[in-house]
Amino acid sequence: MTKRPTLFRPSLLCCLAGALFLAIGINAYAAPKKASPKTATEKSTAKAAPKKAPATEYVSVLKDGANIRSGPETNKEILWTVFKGFPLQVTSRQGKWAQVVDFEGDKGWIATELIAKEKTVIVKASTANLRSGAGKDYEIVAEVKQGVVFKSLTSEGEWNKVKHADGTTGWILGKLLWPN
Repeated sequence: MTKRPTLFRPSLLCCLAGALFLAIGINAYAAPKKASPKTATEKSTAKAAPKKAPATEYVSVLKDGANIRSGPETNKEILWTVFKGFPLQVTSRQGKWAQVVDFEGDKGWIATELIAKEKTVIVKASTANLRSGAGKDYEIVAEVKQGVVFKSLTSEGEWNKVKHADGTTGWILGKLLWPN
């Protein structure tokens, strides 16, 4: 049985780590390569870069079963599926697609034909009290679970008046909703 020096493995690991950090450091500070000028044909066939959306644009989904995808094409992976009324924040647009973020911070792409500017909100707290008026002293109409969507009607101070698809109307504390 051969005995290896005790410093052999740590020394090897330190050398490999140092080389890795050196390689990362060189790439991180390297000047970007300049692209060659494009011809008119290349410019017309190049895909447009995503346009930044106006400051904080919120939309809602128009139909049940709308797919949120990993990229702005129908052949991209479906990340999750959303239902009618689900609120989303648009972060950019590219052609007929919108890059969106949901109330949990998950990101993806949705076809713009599947969204509308109607203001909806979703309960982000584990539970929230739907009250008959704008304040904690008002009667509780219902206890609402996380993920329930409402149409936003108006606000009064910290409270939002909302309406559920089943017709139930009431007030919820704004900090329990997204967007608020």
